[in-house]
Parts: sequence; structure tokens; C-alpha cells
Amino acid sequence: MRITIIGSGTLLPNHRHRSPGHLIETAGAKVLLDCGSGVVHGLSAEGRDWGAISHVAISHFHADHFGDLPALLWAWTHGMPKQERAPRVLIGPLGLRRALDALASAYGDFIREPGGPLQLLELADGDVWEAEEGGLVICAHETRHTEESIGFRVESETRVLGYTGDTGPFAPLGAFFRGADVLISECAVADGAGADNHLSPASVAQLAAEARPDVLVLTHVYPEVGRYEIVNALRGAGFDGAIEVAGDGLVIELGPDPS
Repeated sequence: MRITIIGSGTLLPNHRHRSPGHLIETAGAKVLLDCGSGVVHGLSAEGRDWGAISHVAISHFHADHFGDLPALLWAWTHGMPKQERAPRVLIGPLGLRRALDALASAYGDFIREPGGPLQLLELADGDVWEAEEGGLVICAHETRHTEESIGFRVESETRVLGYTGDTGPFAPLGAFFRGADVLISECAVADGAGADNHLSPASVAQLAAEARPDVLVLTHVYPEVGRYEIVNALRGAGFDGAIEVAGDGLVIELGPDPS
């Protein structure tokens, strides 16, 4: 499994940190988790083949996680030879079909069929989807952000990745992500900010202590949190595991499970 952070930031304009987008490459699939502003051009900038993406999984419909989806669908429609337009899978929370209908009304029919078949899957809390080939499994869990928002557990034949999407503190997520090789977690707000729909260093530390990932990757960091202080904040909150503060272009390579 190879993980590339395409966007590690927020919707605030920042040429160093695009909106959220995370590319997960396994032996049988290339999965893009969220597709926020700047992600499509970011895939090209980071040397990743946007045409080879087989699955896109959207955590919720805010612009910083969903806003570049029309651009990706347009690129698949108009930027590839017809013989290379493979069937693809678009996964999202309840309301995905309604959201796609609205985009099609605004942008055109390529939204529904971007140069080839597009399978739509709406996942609710507890739903599990398994690919027919390749050993890919995607599990969904509700999060505390919007009414429909979900986080993902992505399993290949040998590795597991967790992705919080956006969420406030929510105890069941610890068990949901337990055993992940890598947990990509938002850390959007500072401790004491009083927000209940985002995580802070202290609440990320609590989540990670329960999930016990091999590596915790911090992303979706607003300026007030402080990218240089964030690791110390998690240490102070009691988490002593491996931590990476994501930047655009960060790559994590996971070889075969040594067990």
C-alpha cells in the first residue's frame, strides 16, 4: 500500500496546502479519499496518474472535501482516450445521488457518466463494501460533523488505513480504527476552541490512544493549531506513538505485512 497526501490543508487559500485529498494505492485499486479544492491539479503536481484512479470515496459534501469532484469527472471525460476510460466507483454518504444530480444540473451530463460507467454507492454507518476482485474492502462509520458525514476504513489484502474525514470527538471511532497501519486524522482546531464538530490535539490523542495505529498522520490543520507545535501538543495529551504532520506530497510506503 502506498499513501500520498495530495492535500493536507483546509479551504483557506494556501499554495503549500491544498484542501483534503488522499490517494491510497494497493495492488488492485487506486482510491482517492476526498477531493477538495486543488486536488485534481495536485495529483498532477505530485506525479500521480489521475486517470488511473479506480475509486473515489467522499466523506461529506463540504467544498473542501468535495469541491474538485466535478473537475476530476471532467478530466476523465475529456482528458483521456476513449479506450482508457475504465469503469469507476464513486462512494459517499447518504445523499450522494442527490448531490450528483445537482452537479449534473449545473455542469452537464458528464457528471453522471464521465467518459465511462460510474457506479454510485451510498454508505451509511456500519456499511461495508467489498470489491469483486483485488481484496479491497471499504467500511463506513458515522462521524460527528454533518448529518451524513462518514469516516472510512480501507482494507487491502495485507494492510489497513483509517481516515476520519471531519469529525468531532466520538468514542466509537477508536474501536472502528483499531489496528490500522496508518490513521489519517483531521486536527482542525486548537484545544479549548469549544468546537464539537472537529478534532483538536487533545481529542486526536485520545482517539489515537484507543485506535493504536502504527502511524498517526495529522492533516486538515487550520493556522491557529500550529503545524510546528502540534506534535508537542499530542505528546502533552499523552499520545506517545509515531506521528507524521502531513504536508502536500507526503508519501508513506507500506510493504507486505511482516506477520
